[in-house]
Order: sequence, then C-alpha cells, then structure tokens
Amino acid sequence: MRFLPVSPRAVLVELEDLAQTLALFDALTADPVAGVAEIVPAARTLLVRLAPGHATGPALVEAIMARQPAMRQGSDAVSEMVEIPVTYDGADLADVAAHLGLSVAEVIAAHQAATWQVAFCGFAPGFAYMTGDDPRFDLPRRPAPRTRIPAGSVALAGRFCGIYPQETPGGWQLIGRTEVPMWDLARDPPALLRPGVRARFVPARGKVTAVPRAVPQPEATPALTVTATAFPILFQDAGRPGQTGQGVAASGALDLGALRRANRAVGNPADAPALEITLGPVRLRAEQAVTLALSGAMDRAEIAGSGPVDPRAPFALDAGDEVLLHPPAAGMRSYLALRGGFEVAPVLGSAATDTLAFIGPPEVTAGTGLGAARRPAQAVAPQPPSPALPRTGDLVTLPVTLGPRADWFTPEMVAQFLATDWLVTPQSSRVGIRLQGDQPVTRPDARELPSEGTETGAIQIPHSGQPVLFLADHPLTGGYPVIATVLPSALDLAGQIPPGARIRFAATAPFAPILR
Repeated sequence: MRFLPVSPRAVLVELEDLAQTLALFDALTADPVAGVAEIVPAARTLLVRLAPGHATGPALVEAIMARQPAMRQGSDAVSEMVEIPVTYDGADLADVAAHLGLSVAEVIAAHQAATWQVAFCGFAPGFAYMTGDDPRFDLPRRPAPRTRIPAGSVALAGRFCGIYPQETPGGWQLIGRTEVPMWDLARDPPALLRPGVRARFVPARGKVTAVPRAVPQPEATPALTVTATAFPILFQDAGRPGQTGQGVAASGALDLGALRRANRAVGNPADAPALEITLGPVRLRAEQAVTLALSGAMDRAEIAGSGPVDPRAPFALDAGDEVLLHPPAAGMRSYLALRGGFEVAPVLGSAATDTLAFIGPPEVTAGTGLGAARRPAQAVAPQPPSPALPRTGDLVTLPVTLGPRADWFTPEMVAQFLATDWLVTPQSSRVGIRLQGDQPVTRPDARELPSEGTETGAIQIPHSGQPVLFLADHPLTGGYPVIATVLPSALDLAGQIPPGARIRFAATAPFAPILR
C-alpha cells in the first residue's frame, strides 16, 4: 500500500489489485475515518478527499492502515441483479475474437455466460467499470481512441466491461450495443449500474422504449431576458459533491470566490445559483424590477439611456431597462447574481451545469427568459475589492503539489515541466485548460495507467506530452498519469486564465510518497 500526494486535502492510496482496493473501500465505508469527505474507488487506487479543515499527512495514513479490510466473498454476497439486452454488432467484435483465440459466436456466448459486477463508476455519469468471472476477458485498449462512440455501446478494456451512457470519445473495444439507458434522471437513482450491482447480458429481443428524460425547468414569468450573448451562459453554484458513486463529479463555479461575492452583494446565500458568463458582451432586459450584482472578470456595465453603472456594487433595473455587460479587459468568467435568486430546478441537489456530463439546467442563450425565485434576502452592500486577474500575454504562476504520478517521469523531465511557460490554447473549456509547450513532457515507457480518480486542478499528461489542466467539469477518473495538481487555493485564479496567457507551475515541495 502506497500513499501518494494529490493536494493538501487529497491522497491517492495505491494497492496491488482491484480486490484489495475494493476490500479497503468497504472497510473505510463501514468504519469511516474522521475528516474524510469522499472516496473515489478505481482499478488499483482509492482517491481519498478530506473535508475543509482537515489535511493529509502521517495521521491520515495511520488511520487508513488501521482499518482491517475483509476480502469480499464474491458476487453471491450482492443481491441486486439486472439483465441487459445486447445486439452483438460492435466494430471490434472480430478483433476481440482474434485476440482471445475464439470465434465470434464463442465470444458472445462467453460474454453472456459471465456474471459482471460493478466495481466502481467514473469517466461519465452512469459509466460503470464491471468485472467478470471469466478470466479470458483481458483486452488492451485500442491503439488510437475513437472521437465518437454512440451511447449504449457495450465495450471491453483490460479486465473491465463498460457501457457508454452518452456519446463520447473512447478507446475501448466495441462488441455490441444496448438500448437500455444507463443514465436517466427520471430514475432514482439515475444510474442503472452502481457499485456492487451485478449484471448479465442477454440477446436483444425487441425494442426497449425507455428513454432518458431531462428534468423540467420551471415555467415562470421571466424577470430578465437575455437579448444577446457572445457565448452560452451557464447556471452555476457550489456544485454537487458526494455523487461519485454514480460517476458524477462536483462541477460548480470555476471562480467560487467571485460567485460568492456576487451573491453576498445582493443579500443572497453565498452559494446560491448565479449566471456564469464567459467573456462577453451580454445584453439583458429587465421584465420586472430587479436588483443585480456582477463579480469576476467584467469591469464595465451600462444601462441603455442611463449611462454606466458600478459593476462592483448592487444596481437596480426597472421593467424595460436594458443593461449591457462589456467584455472584460482581464480574466475569463463573470458571475451575475439576482437578489432573491433565480428560479431554476436543481439536478441531484445542485443547479450547476456540468458541460461534460450534460447534467444540470440547459445553457442560457439569446432569447432565454430567466425567472426570479423571490426568496428572502439580506441587506445589500458593495463588494470587497476583487483580486487582479490575468490578461492575454501574461505569465501566471500556479502553485502545485507534485504527484500522484510524478515518479512516472524522470527528475529531469519533472524539472523541465516546472521550468516551461505553458501557453493556454483556445481549445480550453470548463473541462480543462489545454496547454502547449515547445518541449513535450515525455516518460521512459508507454505503459498504460489503470483508470484512477482525478481532482480538480490535476495536470494530466496524455500521449502527446502537452498537459491538460482539469477544471470543474473534468472526468471523475482518468487513464493518463497526473504529474502535479494545482493547490485548491489557486483554482479560482486558474479558472480565470484566458487563451494566449502562459502558465508556469511552481512545486511546493519535491515529490515523495506520504509515510507514517
């Protein structure tokens, strides 16, 4: 058992195999360690996240090692079983048969004869990593991942079987497809396959009529109408932690500090849903009398016919007034709060829109009306000064914890990574910042990393050697080594770095496993 640093409030526990990993997960679930907020199980690791006010270190290691895991008694210990009808027409079915030394018919028969059990979830909401009791199913990923895999595709990789719940890229071997929705917000819980659930695959006989349904949004008289916007606007709040068992990441505002400042300025609870605006310009029309506050990147706003307003203080609009929010001179994202809150339906306890998982309220575009919740609010007040935000061309230094996979790279390569000024490319999004450097980050071998949990701020090194810095909508698990992770205190700043700026990473300490 190794304890690898991720951040001041997260550690990756590495074990020998899946059985040991799940046994320790069971032990930590049955006898929780004080301060542990969430555990993300994966193929050979547990990502242990701590609540605010707690820190990783030898005491946490001692507490985890004091748990005595009991090895699972096999699939008979779990009662829930689902049958999944499959049409076996996957593009890689013949290749899988050749790799296993079987005929296509024998592969199908073996896949249906096996009992598959969900070990953990990740990659996308409802995507379950299932292990089977037939040891022959041990397959490599495809040499090059596909850019588009249809929802419902049944696939194999390593010792796992999985079903893609939505259309995504992917590198697993496709053997068939099912019409049973893996993720349906009308279901409770939405994920059909969850840790511990067993599954058997059966031949498809007839069409399945169940389809995933979106959570309906409230229909109310709008208080505001978006009349123009350069980019889609999103509802965001503090996110939805605690949903990792269904493969759902927390998401939430990329600049939590700015979200909270905007809400406090109009007397709302600090984490109430607000509009996250990327760049600009944005024009809104008041349909009723409203009080608004703006925080984050935007520093210029004006009411048509009345002149400029101070965007750092609450401002009122009467019915018919139009306000224009100008593109910011620095930073990327701004937050618009409405006194009394917006009328928006939560999904899994949060109004955050997760752009990777397609969870949460729909995008807000030109013509969208926004209802007012009219919840009780406190007194309004000007905001405290906002921190300076980066501009295109600036060099931004972000502090990082080296790890958990810094030892997959030579010390010279780690030093090169830290010495490089990485360019923020236009391909960046809420999922992650794609970086570009003159010299890629390479490693001595091309071994595959079994999927493991990732944190917001993780800096993943794909085969290209050009890093990706994960932001709030990142996948729950990843299969590329993470060389370092941005400190939580710097994530708000990371979410404001625009394309054309450069990032340099500064390590707070050399990489070393956490010892007792």
